[in-house]
Amino acid sequence: MRALTITALVLMVIGAINWGLIGFFSFNLVTAIFGTSTAGVVVSRIIYALVGLAGIYGISMLLRLSESRDDICVPGHVRGLAA
Repeated sequence: MRALTITALVLMVIGAINWGLIGFFSFNLVTAIFGTSTAGVVVSRIIYALVGLAGIYGISMLLRLSESRDDICVPGHVRGLAA
């Protein structure tokens, strides 16, 4: 599960960097690397699909984080005990 989470995070970072480059400079890094040939377009679509799946998996990571109560910072809060 840890490898899947790390892989998903790496893909999300790659996707975010690519969208940042598109937004700031109108430069698509994935297209620049793989080109516009038929094979390049297929590889680009596979990468976009994997980044999209990683984003969907990221939603589940957010839900798991929001369910864990480790981020509570309330004065007087004691973990594991009801107040």
